[in-house]
Amino acid sequence: MTGHQGRWAGVSAGWEWDDSLFRGAAAYYRRGRLPYAPGLADVLADVLKLDGHGRLIDVGCGPGTLALGLAHLFSEVVGVDADSGMIAEATRDAAGRGMAGKARWVRARAEELPAGLGAFGVATFGQSFHWMDRDLVAATMRDMLRPGGALVHIADVKTETPTLDGLPHPPAPHAAIEELVRRYLGPVRRAGRSVLPHGTPGDEAAVLTRVGFTGPDRHVVPGGQPLERTSDDVVAWVFSMSYAAPHLFGARGEAFEADVRRLLREASPSGWFSERQPSTEVFVWRNGPAEV
Repeated sequence: MTGHQGRWAGVSAGWEWDDSLFRGAAAYYRRGRLPYAPGLADVLADVLKLDGHGRLIDVGCGPGTLALGLAHLFSEVVGVDADSGMIAEATRDAAGRGMAGKARWVRARAEELPAGLGAFGVATFGQSFHWMDRDLVAATMRDMLRPGGALVHIADVKTETPTLDGLPHPPAPHAAIEELVRRYLGPVRRAGRSVLPHGTPGDEAAVLTRVGFTGPDRHVVPGGQPLERTSDDVVAWVFSMSYAAPHLFGARGEAFEADVRRLLREASPSGWFSERQPSTEVFVWRNGPAEV
């Protein structure tokens, strides 16, 4: 699952996953989330010596964005996600791209793996690992990956502050939208049927080292490319986020969307916004010393 984490980026003690985490968000995900930086597949192909063979498992695959973008580098890709809407979107997109025979989609929590899926050369986590029981999932991945296989953690680079100078449209008012979410849903970040007062955890390096992975090797795929977004794109971004998933607003959903669109009109009467493509950060962890 990919995309802008907002001011809440950072799972907390006491929080438990439930199946409403992204309920209703799948229909907005592909349109709303910014893509990974162009060149990601080329970087992975080079670093991992990928040649169209082998198997990929993408854990927390969302609507299949990452798995389908890498499918040409493998003989088979398997996407795993707990949300039925995400699996349905991935299935439709794979069929539309003529990849139905190459891609398999499994509705399951990462904690339910290996689920009889077999062995893999590469496992990817596209901004999804923080939602999981990380020690359990990391240990399971160690056992599912072939010797020398790679666990790849992929995320937007969060430390960039790209300038929008010279772009044709104003930026989307992300801070104002997130403040609006708090007005509707309260000051503490919502996550499924519960809340995340302290955000999601970081330092996956300690987790992966603890279970026996070696590394990581870090690679940055440069972003910075100008992007143009419509008001509908920005609305889709809002509803694609776990903390603003459509079900959280209940009967006030239409009113919330109307308020979002009002903010967007105030920020850009033309309905167009400019952003810059985030860079993509790739951490490659090895399951032993051999090559993939």
